[in-house]
Amino acid sequence: MELTEIRDRTRKIKENVQQVVVGQDKTLDLLLVALIANGHVLLEDVPGTGKTVLAKTMAKSIDGTFKRIQFTPDLLPSDITGIHFYNQQKSEFVFREGPVFTNILLADEINRATPRTQSSLLESMEERQVTIDGETHDLQEPFLVIATQNPVESQGTFPLPEAQLDRFLLKVKMGYPTKEEGIAILQRFKQANPLEQLTSVVTVEEIVEMQKIYSDVEVSEDVLSYLMDVIEATRNHDNIALGVSPRGSQALLRAVQVYALLQGRTFVTPDDIKDLAEPVLGHRLVTKQRIGLNNKDGLSIIDEILAKVPVPTENEKDLIRR
Repeated sequence: MELTEIRDRTRKIKENVQQVVVGQDKTLDLLLVALIANGHVLLEDVPGTGKTVLAKTMAKSIDGTFKRIQFTPDLLPSDITGIHFYNQQKSEFVFREGPVFTNILLADEINRATPRTQSSLLESMEERQVTIDGETHDLQEPFLVIATQNPVESQGTFPLPEAQLDRFLLKVKMGYPTKEEGIAILQRFKQANPLEQLTSVVTVEEIVEMQKIYSDVEVSEDVLSYLMDVIEATRNHDNIALGVSPRGSQALLRAVQVYALLQGRTFVTPDDIKDLAEPVLGHRLVTKQRIGLNNKDGLSIIDEILAKVPVPTENEKDLIRR
């Protein structure tokens, strides 16, 4: 597969998903970025905005398997990864796979589970494997975790620690649809669920192939320098207690390489970095809480940094590394 073919295949996926999901262009682009860049997504929004439908539709479009876990305070790590149980017929212990063995996993309301259960996802998300009773089991490829959390209800929740937030490539907010989009949703679902008639447009094997070649996208020295200037600015900002880690800078690089392909280019521009700085970096910042001052969130600080950091002025052709 050539780099230029990735845009055509991702466009097919996007158009297929939009047969079910109304609007959400930017959200779909970000999900595709995470899927191809081998990352994971944290969807933060109120209930009923279509997060589950979106995940199911994405899985069906790539002919992949889909599983959903409803996170609750009594959920155990073994409920996610699986267990060894004694099979009386075989007179031996047999491994029963948990829902993490899938292509797309929806971790619904992840912040309602205890930290112990939340952390059980860490090895799966980072290493693409689980270790149970000393035995390691590889997960399927591709493997994408779409975790959701409700930003409104905080009672009975366990906020994700910074170490786990850093495992998510992107944090996305879907938002409410416009009036026109709301009418389109009602018309689309008033008689039948279009998801039931949906067919796949690419295969999981093609997704895995995309994951292996996207890193060939060119990134010039000037663009790399600009990316690191943005990262360094988060580490030296007065309102930030903890800036973006090296893992975060690598995540931004991976994300913009895929994003450039979605735009039909085989090289990264500074605009790609600007477009993805908020969803990739915003959740990785720990801001200072200052009494008597207007506290800024991570996204507003990212906007402030992007406005101040000088942008390379080279022609697009010069941005390609020779």
